[in-house]
Amino acid sequence: MASWSAPTFSLVEYFESQTLFQCGYCKNVACSVSNGMWAHSLTVQDYQDLIDRGWRRSGKYLYKPVMNKTCCPQYTIRCRPLQFQPSKSHKKVLKKMLKFLAKGEISKGSCEDEPMDSTMEDAVAGDFALINKLDIKCDLKTLSSDLKGGIESEEKKKENSLKKEGPKELIHPQAIEEKLGSGEPSHSIKVHIGPKPGKGADLSKPPCRKAKEMRKERKRLKLMQQNSAGAFEGFQAQGQPASLLPKAKSNQPKSLEDLIFESLPENASHKLEVRVVRSSPPSPQFKATFQESYQVYKRYQMVIHKDPPDKPTVSQFTRFLVDSPLEAEYPANGPECGYGSFHQQYWLDGKIIAVGVIDILPYCVSSVYLYYDPDYSFLSLGVYSALREIAFTKQLHERTSQLSYYYMGFYIHSCPKMRYKGQYRPSDLLCPETYVWVPIEQCLPSLDNSKYCRFNQDPQAVDEGRSKDLNRLRVLHRRSTMPYAVYKNYQEDPSEEEGVLEYANLVGQKCAERMLLFRNSPPAP
Repeated sequence: MASWSAPTFSLVEYFESQTLFQCGYCKNVACSVSNGMWAHSLTVQDYQDLIDRGWRRSGKYLYKPVMNKTCCPQYTIRCRPLQFQPSKSHKKVLKKMLKFLAKGEISKGSCEDEPMDSTMEDAVAGDFALINKLDIKCDLKTLSSDLKGGIESEEKKKENSLKKEGPKELIHPQAIEEKLGSGEPSHSIKVHIGPKPGKGADLSKPPCRKAKEMRKERKRLKLMQQNSAGAFEGFQAQGQPASLLPKAKSNQPKSLEDLIFESLPENASHKLEVRVVRSSPPSPQFKATFQESYQVYKRYQMVIHKDPPDKPTVSQFTRFLVDSPLEAEYPANGPECGYGSFHQQYWLDGKIIAVGVIDILPYCVSSVYLYYDPDYSFLSLGVYSALREIAFTKQLHERTSQLSYYYMGFYIHSCPKMRYKGQYRPSDLLCPETYVWVPIEQCLPSLDNSKYCRFNQDPQAVDEGRSKDLNRLRVLHRRSTMPYAVYKNYQEDPSEEEGVLEYANLVGQKCAERMLLFRNSPPAP
């Protein structure tokens, strides 16, 4: 088991102004409002705490909607996989996939599919435009040097206590591959095909029986369950062959895993394999499949989002879905694959047909984006991948007990197209004022009346994680790390404190004390 640990510091640069840009949901101009910062590096614990305060990442850019000002308030939503039960529509999607894999059957009808955060890039496009125009005074080389010089002494203190190993490649352990449907069929599956309309009764089913006979049958089953041995002898005494005895049926509904990993016949028409590869830093497996993965993304953007051919470039794809500020971490008590950023690739008959971009964090799997080959839209891959990611979260939970949530990005109630995330129950929404989780059922009546809502019903409740002591905020300045109380001696402009205070309130006290806020003020005279 690897005991290698990533550097223990995050480095961010906060943009001290709220950004107005075109909304990716309602499409109105200059009505979407957010705060933003650039993360040069980010520990998984810091990002976990940030998304629990309403932040999300797109590439290395972190943004937090200003909920009471933005046109389409975006509420952080999480599902509880340990209690999750698939709905009828979810089961329909899973059965559709099984039929396709087993017999090549393609279900007719429209595809009511919506991938996770399909419009997230549009929603933050204005922020990227802003970033490109900003004259960021610090370049990465200088920052890297400053960071190295500033924390070198702190790192040396920990070198003796930490055994460092090179980051291992993410290869699913065999047990996970088997449970997560690597595509190797191990058992047969019976796909029942019912009679066509107008073709008469289904001869594969027993004939209809009278209600009286069915009541007697239920009574016999109950007796068998109470005293199986006695009931068995009683039936035999009446001359009932043992092979014809009614079998007790379980009332337990099929679990998500039962539905996803139902075995396929040996002569299945198709083979589906799911591979999880680390995207940052890129593993050899990720590098080897980069071009194929990018081509799927390009087709997806052009067909589904109507992008012109020159828009989904390699650099845009890399910046949006490959680059990540998250440091790879492999704690002894963490999942086998470690924490960080990954691509979950769906291989059908040896080619990539879909990719789910995910972050694995201390308490959750966070869905970032999904793209797929438009030729396979009939498989409802947005829904299917979400269900696979929920099952993946449950699998990770078996080894890492605190990892028990599936974050689906933002729930936008004011945009009907984005309400589908609320169908993954049980789920919770994050209160935008007190940052506590509230079951979505309690939030929906309020959202029906108002786009912006405080979900915490306690009027006395406050944000417990708010910034309480600005002086303890950590700053990186001129190759040195220091508390804000010291940095104030270098400030030329007293109004700078306004922006620092805003940053501290948005990220919360814990992150303010752990993360390094880059400041480039000139030294005091």
